[in-house]
Amino acid sequence: MRKPDKSLHVRAGLKASFRYLALILIIVWSLFPVYWMLNNSFKNRVEQFSAAPTFFPHQITFENYRSLFNNLGFSNVIANSFTVSLTSTLIAVVIGSLAAYSLSRFRFRGKRILMIWILLTRIFPPVTFVIPIYSIMRNAGLMNTRTALILAYIAFNLPFAIWMLVNFFNEIPMEIEESSMVDGATLYQTFSRIVLPLVLPGLAATAIFTFIMSWNEFMYAMIFIQSPKLATVPVALSGLITEYLVLWGPMSAGGIMSVIPILVFVVLMQDYLIKGLTLGAVKG
Repeated sequence: MRKPDKSLHVRAGLKASFRYLALILIIVWSLFPVYWMLNNSFKNRVEQFSAAPTFFPHQITFENYRSLFNNLGFSNVIANSFTVSLTSTLIAVVIGSLAAYSLSRFRFRGKRILMIWILLTRIFPPVTFVIPIYSIMRNAGLMNTRTALILAYIAFNLPFAIWMLVNFFNEIPMEIEESSMVDGATLYQTFSRIVLPLVLPGLAATAIFTFIMSWNEFMYAMIFIQSPKLATVPVALSGLITEYLVLWGPMSAGGIMSVIPILVFVVLMQDYLIKGLTLGAVKG
């Protein structure tokens, strides 16, 4: 009877060890900035500027968070970002689902050109559309309003939503819709009662990515909003870099507070997110 080759087991063990080591290094590399920001948010100014870095605060203080909310009005900033991001996400997903379903199910002249045009509008960097969107908003009298920011985010995120949802609709068999129409259902009833529940994970995944992109967007919020009362989270945090000093404590606290809503949103939708990302990955 042939004896097992020990060298093969050793090599397999070494490969597994290197994989785990690489995974640990990637996790540490990714999470260390978040940890350092959290650590810095609980330090006082003396410890923040100490020559020797401290990986744990010697004396935990909540002064940075109190200053952030009491003096800088960060609760209003979070409310602005949440309103703009959630509204633009809902509208983009609703319009995107209707457009994606039409592109997935109907054949018409110029469909391929339209798909390419939608993709091209997403490929170009956002700075390309700043001047035309700025001119439209100014002529419409929408500058320095949440409406301007919502419309800009819809225009920027809608191509992404359409392209992402088209793939989800393509995975739904046409036979399901045909059988429902044979039973007397209208096109709207088929779309709303049959198709949408089947692509609900895809809708949730699209909504999560769209919400995150709107929440983190800086350039449009900086250009279209001039009033501090309407500032979003990225713009408000950039304002903590003043001409004479950088408010590292409140900035770190604000960074942590800006991450919490996204984490809560993703945790609540994680089941739909996983299903949406794996929808159509395995075919029978």
